[in-house]
Amino acid sequence: MASPSPFPMIAIMGPTAVGKTELTLRLAEEIHGEIINVDSIQIYRMLNIGSAKPCPQEMQRIRHHLIDIRNPDEPFDAADFAMAARLAARRIRQRGSTVILSGGTGLYLNALVQGLAPCSGAHPALRLTLKNFLSAHGPERLHALLEQHDPEAAARLHVNDTFRVVRALEVVFSTGMSLSSWHDMHREAVTGRSLPCIRMALVRPRQELYHRIDRRVEIMMEQGFVQEVESILAAGFSPLLKPLQSLGYRHIIRLLAGDAGMDETAEAIKRDTRRYAKRQLTWFRGQPGIQWFNPEELLESKKIWPQIAARCAAS
Repeated sequence: MASPSPFPMIAIMGPTAVGKTELTLRLAEEIHGEIINVDSIQIYRMLNIGSAKPCPQEMQRIRHHLIDIRNPDEPFDAADFAMAARLAARRIRQRGSTVILSGGTGLYLNALVQGLAPCSGAHPALRLTLKNFLSAHGPERLHALLEQHDPEAAARLHVNDTFRVVRALEVVFSTGMSLSSWHDMHREAVTGRSLPCIRMALVRPRQELYHRIDRRVEIMMEQGFVQEVESILAAGFSPLLKPLQSLGYRHIIRLLAGDAGMDETAEAIKRDTRRYAKRQLTWFRGQPGIQWFNPEELLESKKIWPQIAARCAAS
């Protein structure tokens, strides 16, 4: 077995388009790390452009894990991620490498580092009732129902994230407690028992971040985002699948259905991505123990790790 890495497990999180990829690659090269993907869409095959998946050249620079591990119609949730990520982390450490987690899905990170809230609230009949309500009244009414019973979860979940909205309502109606309350109780229960991990989040001035988001969407469209979605649908995958209802993909599906024009679609993706980034930042700011960094300041340094270690030591 290789000698253990002298570095702790590091999580580099942050909103979409903030600049996680290049920073993570640079740090991995510097401290002999391997990257575990913490993005809930990049785990799916074929969803490449819309998920801003690392390109083949970037994955050749550093070994990546938990990318392209499921087809779009195969279920995958935070519990699945935690199990797969723990296994990947163990193998990385056995090779003497450093575990670096990178992505924007904070729930996945918490599932790995802290574990999941111990509430099932599974109620198939209730779930079916909620899905029927969704079909009859639409996502806006469903989200309004969640706002009434769990405003914290409603503020975190997009109106079109109907899978998680249904889940949050299922929990509150079947257990009498909001999903947010279960998570709060769980955080209190695991204090001091979390998996050791340096958690850092990247942030830029708002207008700079929004400009990067807009430019990323333009590049995605130039790279063939529409054709990517066409090929996924042509392969027989339903447009109603959970990953195809994610940000960007659902917009392109509306375009292909003739419900929106090209320019309108691009602007809608930009707008909704900016809103999503805002919700991501709000979520990360509510998590204890996260160190905040401007990615440019770290990238301008000859060595990235000493800057991170110094900040963590001072906190």
